[in-house]
Amino acid sequence: MGISGSDVSKQAADMILLDDNFASIVTGVEEGRLIFDNLKKSIAYTLTSNIPEITPFLLFIIVNIPLPLGTITILCIDLGTDMVPAISLAYEAAESDIMKRQPRNPTRDKLVNERLISIAYGQIGMIQALGGFFSYFVILAENGFLPSILVGIRLNWDDRACNDLEDSYGQQWTYEQRKIVEFTCHTAFFVSIVVVQWADVIVCKTRRNSVFQQGMK
Repeated sequence: MGISGSDVSKQAADMILLDDNFASIVTGVEEGRLIFDNLKKSIAYTLTSNIPEITPFLLFIIVNIPLPLGTITILCIDLGTDMVPAISLAYEAAESDIMKRQPRNPTRDKLVNERLISIAYGQIGMIQALGGFFSYFVILAENGFLPSILVGIRLNWDDRACNDLEDSYGQQWTYEQRKIVEFTCHTAFFVSIVVVQWADVIVCKTRRNSVFQQGMK
């Protein structure tokens, strides 16, 4: 007891109740579980956008296609659209079953575990990447560059001296015209990520309960 307990007992104790109320133990456990839950939610949301940010550069380097997503748009995601939702998840209210769960196993139930990574990277992250690449290829195809001719076109695409690059229909494109289309692709890829992240922040609001049970407060 923090008030009535002796100094010797306080030094030997693993936990001190400052208000001498045993109910504070339950409150402390609930707050600890809430903090752990909200940290996992925020981390899961933040990690998700890594996949759609990395894969465009991998294909840009390996397959030599025009850059699908620019560095400025990545900064807009990481330092702009993702910050407020990630912070807001840290202030989520406790789920209704938070005190009905079994105690956490410290060796298995870690803050970042295989399940969290598989959902963030393998599921939602891949959905974002697929949505972004779908927008990218559709915009290029609408402007005459079908996916079949994009492989290996990067060097000519980024060559300022090349002002007669032909698309799939024989139309010639200048460097400035190509860059306008490329920046349009960057914007579409960015919007695709942001839209899926809107859905992702709703998914991350709860770990166990349905979002309809938890509500949108």
